[in-house]
Amino acid sequence: MAPPTPLPILRLRAELLARTRAFFAARDVLEVETPMLSVAATTDPHLASFATQYSGPGSCHGQPFYLHTSPEFPMKRLLAAGSGCIYQIARVFRDGEAGRRHNPEFTLVEWYRVGFDHHQLMAEAAELASVLLADRVPLAKPEWRSYRELFTPLGLDPHRVTVAGLAACAERCGVPVPPGMPLEDTDPWLDLLLTHCIEPHLGQGRLCFVYDYPASQAALARLRPGDPPVGERFELYLNGIELANGFHELGDAVEQRRRFEAENAVRRAQGLPVMPIDENLLAALETGLPDCAGVALGFDRLVMLAAGKNSLAEVLAFPFEQA
Repeated sequence: MAPPTPLPILRLRAELLARTRAFFAARDVLEVETPMLSVAATTDPHLASFATQYSGPGSCHGQPFYLHTSPEFPMKRLLAAGSGCIYQIARVFRDGEAGRRHNPEFTLVEWYRVGFDHHQLMAEAAELASVLLADRVPLAKPEWRSYRELFTPLGLDPHRVTVAGLAACAERCGVPVPPGMPLEDTDPWLDLLLTHCIEPHLGQGRLCFVYDYPASQAALARLRPGDPPVGERFELYLNGIELANGFHELGDAVEQRRRFEAENAVRRAQGLPVMPIDENLLAALETGLPDCAGVALGFDRLVMLAAGKNSLAEVLAFPFEQA
């Protein structure tokens, strides 16, 4: 079957890939490649890994392997080995994610800057997005908003609100509540309000960076002490679409193991499979990760915006259903 995507879109994609490589070459950031398959998998309860099994010779015979949901872990192993600043244009895989803005196989541009914090990386992400969208998407000056600030119009402080307060807000705003919402964990309720009431309005005509997430949503980010402590994490939005997720990277192996185990505990409680922890990453962190910040940018979504399209299927040579 012929590709459904017109050739001019494929040429645009190639042009944006070339611009991306030129952007990083000009900044002396090294392009790397890391394995797509690993004996470890993401423990994030919100993500599902594709699994396969190796049947060839050697000690790995019969071993399950997982397609990566991000190249983050092996890239951090390179950083710990002294690679310096690196980037990768990676094909990644997430089971169960399909729709207008999701494809189970997609492309991430992921990069790590040694000596940067998340604020410096936000500035560079703004530069890259502006370079890639130049002459195609008119952009006003970027804006930076704290996670707390997003909820101010709803009359909520996301760092202190209770589930009861969030449920009342959802009812007041007419947000449909899925069955089985937890009675103690505020994060799913915050996500519900964010996706229904806030995200569609973010970054209209401009890049919008959201930063200082609740500590419970820090994932792989450092925590900054305070009252309350916050995760040094950011997300980038344009025209209501999330484009990137970045961190001032956590380098503490003990704390990272604790977070992996806590995520697996959540998976167990939700009836999801418990995933193997990446011991190679933890060993690398023990040797010492340089102070750095990293970000993953959804390249297909950026192409979609540059092309003025409304779905990923319009900018992929072969969407999942036609792969």
